[in-house]
Formats: sequence, C-alpha cells, structure tokens
Amino acid sequence: MAYQIKKAAVLGSGVMGSGIAAHLANIGIPTLLLDIVPKELAANEEKKGLTLESGEVRNRLAQGALKKLGKQKPAPLAAKKNLQLITPGNLEDDLDQLNEVDWIIEVVVENLDIKKDLYEKIDQVRKPGTIISSNTSGISIEAMAEGRSEDFRNHFLGTHFFNPPRYLKLLEIIPTQATKPEVVEFMTTFGEDVLGKGVVLAKDTPNFIANRIGTYGLLITVREMVNRGYSVGEVDSVTGPLIGRAKSATFRTLDVVGLDTFLHVAKNVHDLTEGEEQQVFKAPDFLKKMVENGWLGAKSGQGFFKKEGKEILELDPQTFEYSPARKLKTPSQEAAKQQKGLAARVRTLVYADDRTGELLWNIMSPTLRYSAELHGEIADDIVAIDNAMKWGFGWEQGPFEVWDAIGVQKSVEKMKEEGHSVPAFVQALLDKGFDSFYKEENGDLYYFTGTDYAPVPFNEKAINLKRYKKKHGVIKSNAGASLIDLGDEIALLEFHSQSNAIGPDIVQMINFAVEEVEKNYKGLVIGNQGKNFCVGANLGMILMEAQDDNIFELDYTVRAFQNAMLKIKYSEKPVVAAPFGMTLGGGAEVCLPAAHIQASMETYMGLVEAGVGLIPGGGGNKELYAKHLKGLPNNVALDYTNIAANVFEMIATAKVSTSAEEARENNFLNFTDGISANSDHLIYDAKQAALGLFEGGYKPPAREKIPVAGEPGYAAMLLGAQGMLESKYISEYDLKIAKKLAYVLAGGKLPYGTEVDEQYLLDLEREAFLSLVAEPKSQQRMQHMLLKGKPLRN
Repeated sequence: MAYQIKKAAVLGSGVMGSGIAAHLANIGIPTLLLDIVPKELAANEEKKGLTLESGEVRNRLAQGALKKLGKQKPAPLAAKKNLQLITPGNLEDDLDQLNEVDWIIEVVVENLDIKKDLYEKIDQVRKPGTIISSNTSGISIEAMAEGRSEDFRNHFLGTHFFNPPRYLKLLEIIPTQATKPEVVEFMTTFGEDVLGKGVVLAKDTPNFIANRIGTYGLLITVREMVNRGYSVGEVDSVTGPLIGRAKSATFRTLDVVGLDTFLHVAKNVHDLTEGEEQQVFKAPDFLKKMVENGWLGAKSGQGFFKKEGKEILELDPQTFEYSPARKLKTPSQEAAKQQKGLAARVRTLVYADDRTGELLWNIMSPTLRYSAELHGEIADDIVAIDNAMKWGFGWEQGPFEVWDAIGVQKSVEKMKEEGHSVPAFVQALLDKGFDSFYKEENGDLYYFTGTDYAPVPFNEKAINLKRYKKKHGVIKSNAGASLIDLGDEIALLEFHSQSNAIGPDIVQMINFAVEEVEKNYKGLVIGNQGKNFCVGANLGMILMEAQDDNIFELDYTVRAFQNAMLKIKYSEKPVVAAPFGMTLGGGAEVCLPAAHIQASMETYMGLVEAGVGLIPGGGGNKELYAKHLKGLPNNVALDYTNIAANVFEMIATAKVSTSAEEARENNFLNFTDGISANSDHLIYDAKQAALGLFEGGYKPPAREKIPVAGEPGYAAMLLGAQGMLESKYISEYDLKIAKKLAYVLAGGKLPYGTEVDEQYLLDLEREAFLSLVAEPKSQQRMQHMLLKGKPLRN
C-alpha cells in the first residue's frame, strides 16, 4: 500500500515526547499529544474546585507540556503559531482518536510492561496500516511487539529521535523481523525528505548505534580523567571543537543530557552485556553520588559545572568541591592549531608526547576499537556508524573517519605495541593491502565493507559541493566565490571567502554569474555549504578603509554592491537564494532581491549592521520596506508610517529570526518562498525552484516607484527612538544611528505618500552608511566586533 502521514499522535508528553510533537508541528503535521490521567489533584486545581473528572485535570500533563514548549530554550517550536497544530489529550478519554492518525509514536516511561500494556490498547483502536513506532533508547523493539496482531507487527518499528528533536539531525530507525520492508523504506524517505533527518538503519541491540558508542566514549573519558588525574575543565578544553567534537565536549555534554538520564542509558547496556564491555558501562560511584545529591547538570543548576555570577566552576569528583574551571595547556595544542584541516589537527594531537596527546590517545584508541568490534552487530556498515555519531553527537568525523585521519596502519601498530588486540574487521582491511576505510575516486566516495570497497549510498537530493566540484569542475572562480554548473542548465554561485563575508571578489562574481546565466542558463542558485550562509560584509576591510579615510574607495565599493543586488533583482533569468544558519547583514541583502528564497528551516536572518555602528548599505533597508509593503493582505489600507516604523524597529534593534518560519513572519521571506526541512537537500531544492520558475515563464519584476512615509513617518520614528533613549534601552550614539536609519526609511523629508524610485533610496542609504562609517564611535564598534565577536554599546 502507499503510505502517507497527514496526522500523527505522540503518546507521552515529557521533554522528548513534547519535543517530537513540536517538530511534527514545525513541518505542518497536526498532532495529538496524549498522556496519562493524573491520580491526584494539584493544589491550584483544588482551589478552583475541580475534580479528577474535570477535563482540565485529566489533560493536565499534555496541556502543561504545551505551555512549557513556548518557554524552552532552545525553542522546540520554529514559530509560536505552530503550537496550534498540537492537540492535548489523555490516554483514557482520547485513545479512540488514534484511529484517525497515520503514525503513532510511543514515548512513555522506559518500562517494557507499561509499553506492552499500552500497545495492547492501541492495537484495539488503530486502523489497519497505521504505522506505530517507539522512541525507546534501550528496550528491545522485538520484545515490545510480542503478542500484537500481525498488522500491528508489520507496521511497528523503532524511531529513535535525539534530544532536542528540532535541532539534532539523527533519526535511528530500528525494524523488527516482522516489519514490512516497504514500511522501513517509507519511513526512511519520510524521515529524510519530510522530517529533515539524517536517517540510519540500526539493529535491535542495546542503545542502538549512537548512544552505544557515545556512552562508551564518555565513560572511557571519565575513567581516564580519574585514573590520570585530569580535571573536569582540562578534559573539556581538549575534547570539544579542537578535535572536531561539539562545544559541550565531555562533561558539559553530560550536564546537558542530565546525569540521571545518562546513568539510565549506561545501565541499559551494562545489564545486557558481559565481561570487559560490561565493566566499562558500570558507572563510577561518584556519578551515582552526584545523582543522589540532585546534582543532575543543567536542569538542576549544577553538575560537573556550576555558574556563580559570571564565573564557571568545575567539580572535583574526589572532594565534591567546586573551584574555578581550568584548561589544559600543552605544546601539542599550539602545534595542532597551526595545522590546516581537522584531520591534520587530530593527527598532531593524538600522537603528541604530552598530557594532551596521552589523554586523547587513551580516549580514542579504545573507542575506535570498540566501534570496529560492533561492526555488523549494531549496523551493517561503517557509514551508518559514522553518520550516527556525526548526526547524534555532533562529531565532525565518525569513528572510521577519525581512524583514517590518524592513519590506520600507524595507529594499529601503536595499539599492538600496547598489547591490545585489533578487531578482525580492521585486520581484514590491512590484510587486503588497504590503508583507509574510505577512498575517493573522481569525486565519488567508497567505503570498506569487510572484503572490498562499495559506493557510499547517498540521496540524490544531498548534493555535496566539495565532491561535486572535483567531479565536474567550475565555470569560473576567484578567492571569494565560484560559479558551478549544477546540471539541467542551472548554475550555482558558491561563496567561499573567510566566514563567507562579502567583499569585492564576491561582488565581482555576482556580476559575472548573472551575466553568464542570462546568456547560457535557465537560472542561478546562490548557496554554499559553509558553517553559515553569510555573516555580512567584510567588516575588516571596511574598517581598514575607514581608518585610512578612503571614503571615496568605500563609496565605490558600496555602489558596486548595490548595483550587484539590482542585477540579482532584475536578472532576466530567475535567481534563487539558498540561505541557512547565520544569514546576517550583507548575507540577508543578497537574499532579499532574489526571485525566490529557498531557506533551510534553521535560518537566522537579520539586518544587524546597527550592532557595529552602521545601517545596511547594500539595499537592505529599501528591500525589506518593499517586502513589508507587498506582504500586506489585499484590501488592507496602507499605512506607510506604520510599515516604515516596523521595519525601523527591526533594523534598529538588529532583530534576527530564530527560524526560517520567523523570517517569513518578519517579511524577509514571502509566502511563496520555500523552506527546506533537510539542510542537506537545500541546494537541490533551490535548483528545483529555479527550474520551476524558468519553466513557468519567469519574467523579472517591473521597475516600480516606491511610496514612502516622508516627513510624518520620519517624525514618528524619531519619537519612538527618543522614547527608547529615555527608557535607557539605547545609548546616545544608538540614537544618532537611529536618526540616520529613520531618514532613509522615510525617504527623507518628503510629503507623506510621495513615490520615489529605487536609486533615490539607494543614494540615501549609501550616504547614511558612509557618514556613519567615518564616525570614530562606529569604528570602535567595528573593531570591538572583530576582536571580541560581540557588539559594543558605546
């Protein structure tokens, strides 16, 4: 049968259950959120005169979870309005509603008997063909399905999300022997294309893939800290971004996860394994004592770390006292920072003859061996294992990619010298005469299967630009950007300057790209696969020119940027921007004039120039104002003053959207623009959007006059800014910037409703930008941002 999921139900409204419901709502799926009926009245319910039969009481847990969703940080909801898609209820009164849904996700307490009892009830009310899954992280999927009807078992599987579901990419899918292959295939595709997840197929083993290896690695690290006398802070200082791991490193990760949760996950494996492996998963006594003390981590206010004022303190697990957090400092760290690329950095560190090298080798060596020993047991291939660790734990490289980075032959020799046995899977690689688990040929990636190399499976929607360029080359390139032929007569302009900051080289490539596409292609995509889409203009260059008083040069540069943005807007062929992550300042200005924006769900877009003492200079003020004008519903009277004031507040306060949906609410995106749930599919989706526009007979917009608020609008915006000053929300210099911004958005001191052309507004914008860039206080702000990475309020 053909499966589709139009409506879902989540059973269990705890942090994980409500988070999954929020993620479903983010992608537009109406969801029931059901939980148990409370057995006692809360104090506030007694005061209201409610009884255990009152609906408000019976739905208390699910309704309470919905209230928490709006307050949690990071936000589970991409937009607050998404909450409307979640309907709260309970597992007694509303169980029959499960016959209306297409997917039932169980997220109740980790107790096999409780789960099986719930499944028996579900089996009686669900309609045939409904998919049922469990989010369990440790209980056997096979065991949970025992005793159920054939149709239930055929449509039952594990779907293990990682917390928080909106942000962590991994979704482990665990079928049973009875799960229909077509159900697994559908859920894999649905997980990738609709939920936006990185899906890996895992086997029904304790803790599946990521938690099995991740928990092992964390416990090995804890053991190493205790045995060799490292401090909590020292370990975290070298087990985070330095080696391609998450910023939370080791012990801050445990604090975020919650020590009670971590001990539960570790116990799952401990109770189902034996021998040396079981001993590793036996949690040390001090961890148990921390849980007994209620020192659970972030949710209790203290764990391995706690904050006092602005100071971060670390725990001494022997004395249970806190002291200022320390960092490990050794020569190998400085040597590693000089290396180009993560692989070279890790290789330098892991073989270093100092305390950093010893720590990292003694953590990595057993974790790599353990990962290889589990090959075939927890997953069928190394690709699934590597992806699970990257998507679930935020590793930049999975275990087998790390092994390639440090050199398989060299590391195996060291392991053997230390008396360790090498897993048969690794020995098979070396016996074949191979020296790496992965190899790349002509832009295609292959992995070692145990006997030979096979192509790494990939979704055609996941375009890897780095490998794509190796295979297909580039049309033209300079230091800031490259133009690439994406196929199907669509070109891609890729930014690759430092931080993707916009400078003259990128502006030059924008001009070339549009001209080339107008002659020879159907459309242009502007996108990349850096850390962020673009964090703005090259601030260092602007500051240097300003300090040298090269205002003429800056005037030329700003004009060139403005003209390039007009070129994007009025291109004869559709230009599609594909933003993701930080899309700030000039990055937003590149997107605003595009024919279409295809944004990643996690796009944080804003015109933030006020934070560095400037206003947008590349047409951002004009474009955002115009988008607000066009974003109003039909038959709504236009109030130019009100519209200008809304845009003014957004730019003056450097407001940044917390998602692509919020960017749409802020009118950075139109309602016709697209949002990609899966960031790996963003370039593909943008390409399809460009093709669709071309095939639909795309015509560039007509050059129109823009009505402005004029002098009344300027006065209204100044009044608002003055009020912010008097309430001490802004400084005197912020007010000066605000005056410049207000003048630009109002169109100067013209009569209300005067229609002006774009160039008039661009000239006002450029003049204001150049006047501010020459101000010493703006230069101080720019310098502070470059040095400290945060705004200065002078």
